[in-house]
Amino acid sequence: MADAEYTPPKVWTWDKESGGRFAKINRPISGATHEKELPVGEHPFQLYSLGTPNGQKVTILFEELLEAGHSGAEYDAWLINIGEGDQFGSGFVAINPNSKIPALLDRSGPEPIRLFESGAMMLHLAEKFGAFIPTDAKGRAECLSWLMWQMGSAPFIGGGFGHFYAYAPIKIEYAIDRYAMETKRLFDVADKRLAEARFLAGDEYTIADMAVYAWFGLLYRGFAYNDAANFLSLHEYTNVGRWVEEILARPAVKRGQKVNVATGLIERHSAADFDKLTEAQ
Repeated sequence: MADAEYTPPKVWTWDKESGGRFAKINRPISGATHEKELPVGEHPFQLYSLGTPNGQKVTILFEELLEAGHSGAEYDAWLINIGEGDQFGSGFVAINPNSKIPALLDRSGPEPIRLFESGAMMLHLAEKFGAFIPTDAKGRAECLSWLMWQMGSAPFIGGGFGHFYAYAPIKIEYAIDRYAMETKRLFDVADKRLAEARFLAGDEYTIADMAVYAWFGLLYRGFAYNDAANFLSLHEYTNVGRWVEEILARPAVKRGQKVNVATGLIERHSAADFDKLTEAQ
């Protein structure tokens, strides 16, 4: 469909649904739409999420912490169905006023700590357990720079390219070109960095790699936005491909990617839950 000419009004008003796959959950106001308490399990950490890239960032880190022997990182992962509006329940909004997954409640201390934004959760957990974040000033700065780079770039990939290429009710050439160009530029940034270093922060695997992998790995492997990997010629980024395969081979990453997804574990409450999955899952 050709781009439709649109003249914005002098003052925008919310008088119709936005259209597209997420029309029924898009709105210009925040806050709860209904009363709903969140379930609470027995572990120190309560994660309320969905197996999207932003959700997988945190479950991968939890599984990596447990794999490394940090038994205090045990967690319950509860499914938040964003298509049904679970993120607008009063209990969820109390933890994350932005109504986006994931949301995390840390109950390991004298009083509960709420966390929203996946990057904040990853930094909190890495510092709490002293793992997957460099201890020297230079390495820490490099790690945090790449972590924040991912946080800042995700909207261009997901809300930008992904939305207009796969979900928008009409195909807008300008929007697709704009965000395809930016997504490829971001892959080029990562590819050039990974040409000179094994991992993003250097020789050490860190939370920055987990965060970026959750998005880039999904896209590179062809599991996001229909045929986006082919459309964007992502095979050209060979250094990203080498890095994706190395991270994917990690057992904790494999487990983390199976949490809060329909084809894996809808909920995760114990390491034993993974034993119930078939090889195909």
